[in-house]
Amino acid sequence: MPGFGLPQGFDAVQPPDAALAADCVHCGFCLPSCPTYVLWGEEMDSPRGRIDLIKGGLAGEGLDATAVRHLDQCLGCMACVTACPSGVQYDKLIEATRAQVERRATRPWRERLLRTLVYSLFPHPRRLRALRVPLRACQRSGLRTLAARAGLLRLLPARLRAMEALAPRLGPAPALPRRVPAMGTRRLTVGLLTGCVQGTFFPDVNAATTRVLAAEGCEVIVPRGQGCCGALSAHAGRSREAVRFAKAVIGAFETAGVDAIVVNAAGCGSQLKEYGHLLRDEGADWPRRAAELAAKVRDIAELLDEIGPVAPRHPLEVTVAYQDACHLAHAQGVRDQPRRLLRSVPGVQLRELPEAEICCGSAGTYNLLHPEPARELGERKARAVLATGAGLMVTANPGCWMQVATTLAGMGARMPVAHTVQVLDAAIRGVPVERLLADALDGPGTPLPAP
Repeated sequence: MPGFGLPQGFDAVQPPDAALAADCVHCGFCLPSCPTYVLWGEEMDSPRGRIDLIKGGLAGEGLDATAVRHLDQCLGCMACVTACPSGVQYDKLIEATRAQVERRATRPWRERLLRTLVYSLFPHPRRLRALRVPLRACQRSGLRTLAARAGLLRLLPARLRAMEALAPRLGPAPALPRRVPAMGTRRLTVGLLTGCVQGTFFPDVNAATTRVLAAEGCEVIVPRGQGCCGALSAHAGRSREAVRFAKAVIGAFETAGVDAIVVNAAGCGSQLKEYGHLLRDEGADWPRRAAELAAKVRDIAELLDEIGPVAPRHPLEVTVAYQDACHLAHAQGVRDQPRRLLRSVPGVQLRELPEAEICCGSAGTYNLLHPEPARELGERKARAVLATGAGLMVTANPGCWMQVATTLAGMGARMPVAHTVQVLDAAIRGVPVERLLADALDGPGTPLPAP
């Protein structure tokens, strides 16, 4: 791939911080938690190996196509951040490095075309909503099954096949009201980030979130025009695009008059909490505004755990395998809160996954850009879920949901999958466990049967 790489290292536009790179002492504690190192055992596909590449770029050394490939193959799961005893901020290092690569390297044309398709679609809620119409028609008409039987799906490139396979079952998507009043005494006024993929493909999760918040005494405000939070763009190195998205979100929520901003997608929550860093050089008061918004951000499990329950829970006799979303557990440090909430439901028995720290392979758009390692990691996670013997998998991120549920279905082991807040919603409303499991197996957001 002639010309693909950074022949003269990094430029002066927000390069990775040399002091942060120097924090790595090469102890190796990160290796067992790094998904790509676990898969391949290749030093340059480990966090410390990638930090060595970053140090080379900072020293002015060129990064060839092989080096860029090693950097690209990082999932950005941040498991190494949790594992590191030296507190290396790998998240900031890899994000700054990817911005350099994305801005300056010339990728092969097929790669550029795919990335243009992905980032022209997924961070744009209106475009995703427009896509719902033909997708739902295709699902309801049986055209997908006919195309598969005719062998047309096999003609698609591997990455487009992966995109097609991940498309979940679509149901109705009624718009959320702008304001949902609290039930009983109002305890807080909160704003809800509706998300791009979450709002388009998993509207039931947003609806359940508003019901649970209202039942727990929260008035919910859903600001119009909030748009994408910028997570997918930032994690892919599209930093200017991420900044534009962040400014729009800040503007939408600043005028909402809320005590907290609630997020029910782990990647989005992680991104909003980093707005102060993302907008640090923007000037015109943006760093302060970004930091003030970031201070209000809470994952739905985090907020509910903070304020404590007031709504009674009805029993749900079910064993639950809770799958930690990487950007909730590693990037935000929210681990115990969702487990406490699930255990607060009478009858719920929680089962822990083996290798819980290993990413499922979704990682934003990673499963679209790198389908083969994503498939291996998805199967590894699916086997871990099955090993628990649980009757329901629960997670907190739409990417994890699609990745693991689709992988389970592809392995012939379809399993009910739900968001944490959907379990709480069912318990508060007294929904029978049979209905919860049926919706989690065949309702909106679930994988389609193999054609």
